[in-house]
Amino acid sequence: MSAYIFLGPELGKKQDAVNNIKEKFPGADEIVFYAGETNSGAIADAMQNRNLFADAQIVIVKNADLIKKKDEIDLLVSCINNTKNSDNAVLILLSDELKLAAALDNAVPKASRQVFYELFEREKNEWLREFFRREGFIIDRDCTSTILEMVENNTEALRRECSRLVQFLRRSENLPQENGHQTGSKNRPVKTEDIEKWLSHNREESAFTLFSRIASGDLCKALESLSVMLAAKESAPGILAGLAWCFRKLGDYIALLEKGEPGYPELAKIGLSSPKVKSDYVEAARRYKTQSVEACLALTAEYDLLLRSPVAVMEKILMDKYILAVFKAGAS
Repeated sequence: MSAYIFLGPELGKKQDAVNNIKEKFPGADEIVFYAGETNSGAIADAMQNRNLFADAQIVIVKNADLIKKKDEIDLLVSCINNTKNSDNAVLILLSDELKLAAALDNAVPKASRQVFYELFEREKNEWLREFFRREGFIIDRDCTSTILEMVENNTEALRRECSRLVQFLRRSENLPQENGHQTGSKNRPVKTEDIEKWLSHNREESAFTLFSRIASGDLCKALESLSVMLAAKESAPGILAGLAWCFRKLGDYIALLEKGEPGYPELAKIGLSSPKVKSDYVEAARRYKTQSVEACLALTAEYDLLLRSPVAVMEKILMDKYILAVFKAGAS
């Protein structure tokens, strides 16, 4: 069995790494588990009992940082060691955190472990310029700054939102098509007013607009924002994942504040160089301290598990309760 560990908050590059492995096993049967929801016994069974009708088996374990019990860790390590000679089985452990249990780390070769860190400001701007260049557009620094203010700091979110913007630009200008798909005019510049138009036509709520409501302490607006997203069939676990990212970022910001008023370099390092983005975290830091941020992260993990359980039919009620609990944590 080939085993891999991919960690860190940069979801896009992490998913690219997973996809690269999948491409090597085109006829593989893929099984996805969520640690904390599924015990290691079920994961071990999947690792050892391959589908006879599949060419290979890929077992993906998300939230692998939640595998903490010694007996569960030992079981997985034993499975990895006992199936090392199998060339048609793959185990991929994923987490947004930066490390797993030491025994799991040690069971996987160093060459098969990788941490995908958040992009630096320069890397994000470079990524955006390259993305729009491939689509036939040129984008300037003001426009990239505007986009980065409203999109989560990972290439998966950037790719999703920029694809929507490109589609909007093509539709709005009725640009020519090739093979049934509209294409951009070569080197057509993206202007600030283009993004403003897109925003006015694309007033979608997201986990980040929801966090902005939470940061400002507006419970009614937060519940309204949540309701809009759920009505639009947004994934509740996806919303929680976005909020977890925001609360982790808030924890980083509060840690900086405890050392004194942070300057631009320190803020840029944690992705808060934009005044608009920083303002949300300034507001949130007035309501949440380190302990309450940790409580919110614990609540987010708890409700994520609840939403994946049989009570998930009560999704709207659970999510409303979650928002109320988050506001209560900020008030305590």
